[in-house]
Amino acid sequence: MIQNNKNLIWHAHPITQKEREKLHGHRSIVLWFTGFSGSGKSTIAGSLEKKLYQMGINSYLLDGDNLRHGLCHDLSFSLHDRKENIRRIGEVAKLMIDAGLIVLTSLISPYHEERKMVRNLIGSESFVEIFIDTPLDICEKRDPKGLYKKARSGALTNFTGIDSEYQAPLKPDIHLDGEKKITVLTNEVLHFLKMRNIIQD
Repeated sequence: MIQNNKNLIWHAHPITQKEREKLHGHRSIVLWFTGFSGSGKSTIAGSLEKKLYQMGINSYLLDGDNLRHGLCHDLSFSLHDRKENIRRIGEVAKLMIDAGLIVLTSLISPYHEERKMVRNLIGSESFVEIFIDTPLDICEKRDPKGLYKKARSGALTNFTGIDSEYQAPLKPDIHLDGEKKITVLTNEVLHFLKMRNIIQD
């Protein structure tokens, strides 16, 4: 990987992020949903994206599983590759912020260090960490993709919560109780966005 190539020069675009935000009528920001597999990250993020669409707000959902089909298809679930997976998604989210969008990301992103890396990359003012706090036993009972069953049988290794650690956010910007109804949790995030003047009614 080539780094700090002196022949590469950042090209400044004539249209700024602020101008794009003005065109869209709302601020751009990253909503980073984190939690165990089965915690409800993708469901809540999808519900929120639908609400934002209905409100005429420009957004895009980056789902961790979907990105591993393309952008990150070459990465494993080793510690090194997981970090690279998060870095790549953070870089994509940063570009979408510049485009003036509200970006929703749904990723387990299990480690403090990696979430902090993305916050620093994007900037604290544009990064909202949302912790879907669903107990592991509830996630395992849901097991929508059958992954916990595979992990328990040994057919799947490095699975978060079973044989790989999840470091819960200590001070998330939004703390959601994953056992509540999806509509309630969606409205909690919408309320936060309105209170922070990111979107308007």
